[in-house]
Amino acid sequence: MTVPTYDHFIEPVLRYLARNPEGARGRDAHEAAADALGLTDEDRQLTVPTGQPLYNNRAGWAHDRLKRAGLSSSPKRGLWMLTEAGQDFVRRNPAALSAEQIKEIARSYLDVRLRPESAEVASAATPIFEELQSPDDRLQAAVKEIRDSVSADLLELLAQVTPKYFEIVVLDVLHKLGYGTRRSDLQRVGGSGDGGIDGIISLDRLGLEKVYVQAKRWQGVVGRPDIQGFYGALAGQRANKGVFLSTSSFTPQAVDFARSVERIVLIDGLMLAELMMDYEVGITAQRISIPKVDSDYFGE
Repeated sequence: MTVPTYDHFIEPVLRYLARNPEGARGRDAHEAAADALGLTDEDRQLTVPTGQPLYNNRAGWAHDRLKRAGLSSSPKRGLWMLTEAGQDFVRRNPAALSAEQIKEIARSYLDVRLRPESAEVASAATPIFEELQSPDDRLQAAVKEIRDSVSADLLELLAQVTPKYFEIVVLDVLHKLGYGTRRSDLQRVGGSGDGGIDGIISLDRLGLEKVYVQAKRWQGVVGRPDIQGFYGALAGQRANKGVFLSTSSFTPQAVDFARSVERIVLIDGLMLAELMMDYEVGITAQRISIPKVDSDYFGE
């Protein structure tokens, strides 16, 4: 047999998580779904271009749809668990789900942005694939859908790492952005007594020009007092450049204050996830070659 499309994995993943109300490892859910669908060893050897097993990829997308529908979550790294809504859904549907119910879960929540509850940045709806869309339109919609899902996964992971490791991630991102000629030019200094500074970037080899960094792995929205505190820390260092990064979002007052002093750049969780994807920090990218006719070649 061939590996079914991801929608066929939705119910097996849902039922497996229902049997494990305390949560289960994603890899175990992959295998349970594959077993339920009767996948052979040969089926499980098939991979997507990145090398990931095809059935793992499709089980992962099935869980993405369950999360968008509010039926499941990832409370810890690699852990999948039904929400209260998911548990209630299973209790109300003890028999096999209908094709319409599967379609509802697979297609009706594509406009739901997966992010920490504190993030308040609105997002555009992901277009649902329509038969009248051109292949290019469908491709762009698919890319956006993948980026939204990866962004959500990154924010979940960043919320679970230690503050120390988050500071390292932030410095890796800034280095990929072109700050510091060498990675060693970006120094982590966070810890007790850090004076509100988590990292220092030397923009030149002699360290005469520096950018100071504060990285906060927060769930709550960052307010103006936090940015004012960072501004004071910059003043204490006689610095005129600072970057404040957070896994959450910033209040309008915090944004207005940063703009007014002109020396502080704010990066919220959604922007940080976008930068990690664009500069491939903690990300592996799949390259796809899309052929187009070169009309200039055929010009006579």
